Amino acid sequence: MMNTWALAALWVGLALAATLLAIWFKISTALTEIVVGTVAQLVIVAFITRDGLLGNTPWIAFLAGTGAIVLTFLAGAELDPVIFKTKWRETTVIGLAGFFGPFLGCTAIAHYVLHWAIMPSWLCGVALSTTSVAVVYSVMLELGFNVTEYGKSILAACFINDLGTVIALGLIFSPFTIKTLIFVVVSIAVFVILPFITPWFFMKYGGRVSEIEAKYILFLLFAMGGLAMWAGSEAVLPAYMIGMVLAGTVGKDHSLIRRLRTLTFGLLTPFYFIRAGSFVLVPVLIAAPAVMLILFLAKSLTKAIAVYPAVRAHRYEGNSGAYYTLMMSTGLTFGTISALFGLNHQIITQTQYSYLVGTVIASAVIPTVIANSFFLPRHLLPHALKSNQSTQDVQPAAAGEA
Repeated sequence: MMNTWALAALWVGLALAATLLAIWFKISTALTEIVVGTVAQLVIVAFITRDGLLGNTPWIAFLAGTGAIVLTFLAGAELDPVIFKTKWRETTVIGLAGFFGPFLGCTAIAHYVLHWAIMPSWLCGVALSTTSVAVVYSVMLELGFNVTEYGKSILAACFINDLGTVIALGLIFSPFTIKTLIFVVVSIAVFVILPFITPWFFMKYGGRVSEIEAKYILFLLFAMGGLAMWAGSEAVLPAYMIGMVLAGTVGKDHSLIRRLRTLTFGLLTPFYFIRAGSFVLVPVLIAAPAVMLILFLAKSLTKAIAVYPAVRAHRYEGNSGAYYTLMMSTGLTFGTISALFGLNHQIITQTQYSYLVGTVIASAVIPTVIANSFFLPRHLLPHALKSNQSTQDVQPAAAGEA
């Protein structure tokens, strides 16, 4: 059994290697961490120890779970309330199209083509209906789209999409008990109160070296996550809503966001992404690759068929429309959460879980690589917008001098 510090060095070393690969190949760090986790698990199991990366070690699972929660919170916090209000119709239509298309399509394909039972088929539809808030937010952040109207619209549509997934998972599989009712009531109360209490708390006690703002946010995320787990749900689910309702407070505090990003991307999310990759049972996928291929095509095609017309209807054409669609076609956080929920509650088997997680991870990697390699709308990047603005400012002056 590897000691804690050696194991930590291995995981951080893999994160460092993944970051270097991301820099060299100019792709998202989140994606390279997933791939590095998958490859490292395969190599270590084959040549060193069958224990692999020990992804189920409690402290690794805790750091990975915290990474998913805080990253999801940050994605919600960066939703621009103004964009959401002005483009609510657009983001709702695109988000719901992104949910219902693969939810119904993948359920049908799992049942009628792969001959899965009814409940595993519904679980398949839920798991593959998601977009990856984690991957999309990471990509938006790395490219700078998170500060543009275009990127904020994509994140808002992702929120609506994943909200549909959360509701479906709760309605179809989670038993509605008194605990569920308590969780819903407390959540609504917290979401209503937070926008009023948080600004007052930060104004009165914030701005200190003790980083009380970060402790306050982590307390909220852990407390609501604990309540969600107690109610039979998942800890990551309330994080997005907390981020969204605090977007007007936390989202505008750029210094706080920057400090939270340092904590999240520097320490926490590498554990989440590498762990997600390490769970893929490559031998199972190699033994029957057709199943994963069918599921991946089902997710990708049903998502594209549903989303692209909705995107075009809102005047996103050319590269911007294709890029929007491909970003909505990604999957990771809620997809793996849904699959793990199904495995823990014996809705799906270990083999079905491997196919679903493999498909989810492939959907995080392949659409993103294609989007950034072939359909990146460079004219919408922040530096392009600034360049265009500068050109517009210079041209009148030049004309006047002439």
